[in-house]
Amino acid sequence: MISSALPIHDYALLDDAECEARIVAAKAKLGKRCIVLGHHYQRDEVFKHADIFGDSLKLSREAAQSEAEYIVFCGVHFMAEVADILSRPEQIAILPDMAAGCSMADMANKIKVQQCWDELAQILDVESTVTPVTYINSAADLKAFCGQHGGIVCTSSNAEKILNWSFAKREKVLFFPDQHLGRNTGYRMGIPLEQMVTWDFNKPMGGLSEQQIRDAKIILWKGYCSVHQAFQPEQIDNFKQKHPETIVISHPEACFEVCQKSDYIGSTEMILKIVREAAANTRWLVATELNLVNRLNQEFSDQGKHVHFMAPTLSMCSTMFRTDPQHLAWVLENLAAGHVVNQVSVPAEQVVLAKKALDNMLLAS
Repeated sequence: MISSALPIHDYALLDDAECEARIVAAKAKLGKRCIVLGHHYQRDEVFKHADIFGDSLKLSREAAQSEAEYIVFCGVHFMAEVADILSRPEQIAILPDMAAGCSMADMANKIKVQQCWDELAQILDVESTVTPVTYINSAADLKAFCGQHGGIVCTSSNAEKILNWSFAKREKVLFFPDQHLGRNTGYRMGIPLEQMVTWDFNKPMGGLSEQQIRDAKIILWKGYCSVHQAFQPEQIDNFKQKHPETIVISHPEACFEVCQKSDYIGSTEMILKIVREAAANTRWLVATELNLVNRLNQEFSDQGKHVHFMAPTLSMCSTMFRTDPQHLAWVLENLAAGHVVNQVSVPAEQVVLAKKALDNMLLAS
């Protein structure tokens, strides 16, 4: 008789200590058949169990090169999709909590982007003049959309290279879903703000005039990360009044005004690298997710480095926070018992097109 999968409700009331013991035991039983990926924004109780940690693309690429049969992604839904797209056919991508999504990714869906593309086609020959670029923080069907229309995917660390690739192909870029990454990158490349217009997906023609669209170099989707929206330029001013020696470093998902006041702008991996390599007894104000900032502060406290979170109020990624020890224990114990739960599987036709856009990115960067 084949036993059924272990139900999640049996785990809901387990305390973290019991979950930890069960996670360790299940991982030991699974061995190299399973690899647990931990995104930098994960809570510590989950992050500690990761076999490898990093940003979403790095994790997916390393998992695809591993011998693991099961890829358990402690992150959000689009990350598990990327792991499924890049992995080998025999590998299975799993998300511990299917409700762990991304509010920014949700701001650009296939219907809205297709409507935007169709409306732009009323003014421009889109296929020859516009390169669609999607941030990796997006659903698989939007990566497939880019692959279908000669476009590409970018990350926060390679966005400038990707925009250069895009402009070499066509004169304009449609950039989604994060307006701030597009604007901050474009400005650093020397593109004037007036040549970067914002497409409001809730308005006809994005709320733009025909002339604005014709004059635009980059059409920015009106999307944003709720975590990075919490950072404001006056927070930098107020902090530096007390600590004028502070060095400011911001993720490019933060707004333009914050990035303009920052000493460094960089991806999660770059933030980690710069702070880790900095001199002892330095003070840092960081505009990115709380768990990562707290982890950095603890890591270098013995060197006299002070790493501060920019916002005066707590701001963590609530959807990342959904992945808890209880869900991780549930997934791993089911795998150890021979049951796959919460598999993330991208449809084959989307995989082909999305991989085309991702391959463009890997070649361009």
